[in-house]
Amino acid sequence: MFVLLFGPPGSGKGTQASALAERLAIPHVATGDIFRKHLREGTALGKLARSYMDRGQLVPDLVTCDLVASRLGEADAAGGVLFDGFPRSVPQLYWLLGHLGATGRGLAHVVNLQVNEELILARITGRRTCTNCGATFHVDSAPPDSSGNCRRCGSPVVQRKDDTEAVVQDRLVAYAAQTFPCLEQLTERVPVHNVDGVGSIDSVRERIFAALAL
Repeated sequence: MFVLLFGPPGSGKGTQASALAERLAIPHVATGDIFRKHLREGTALGKLARSYMDRGQLVPDLVTCDLVASRLGEADAAGGVLFDGFPRSVPQLYWLLGHLGATGRGLAHVVNLQVNEELILARITGRRTCTNCGATFHVDSAPPDSSGNCRRCGSPVVQRKDDTEAVVQDRLVAYAAQTFPCLEQLTERVPVHNVDGVGSIDSVRERIFAALAL
């Protein structure tokens, strides 16, 4: 059971991934987590990835795919995983299809969370992060305390640099140009379930479960 979870930045992938992976009884594999693990442990792949990041360059597809391959080689991934944030490009998609196919495996489903750009901007630009404990808040749906501080530890909360409107717009443009074409390539190969990502966490989750007949 190899499943892809797609959606633009701010569509709620990270929010929904853990519950979906638990229901499917497969591990949640997020490329960001893989990168951080290798960087933290100082592995050869982590050092290679950092060499690009330190120069302000994107990590090449082949390096990213090698990082994902290392995760897929772990015992708990043998029976399937829920991919979150991968593939991000058509070359990464073709690598994944080939990698799974070489071991007699394949993709079972694609879940595509659909959220309009206006709501995405409101979700991300309204996000605030505690400077101390890392807790996240939202100026509308889950605000910090009346003084603008963290409700957990009382430290100041700030808007991260990558949560500004200009950066979010750039990320949406990159998603449309590089990642969305993966969906077009998958339509003829795997069931693609387009799910409305607007609403409460519980309601979106129920739509995902219903789409997959869970």
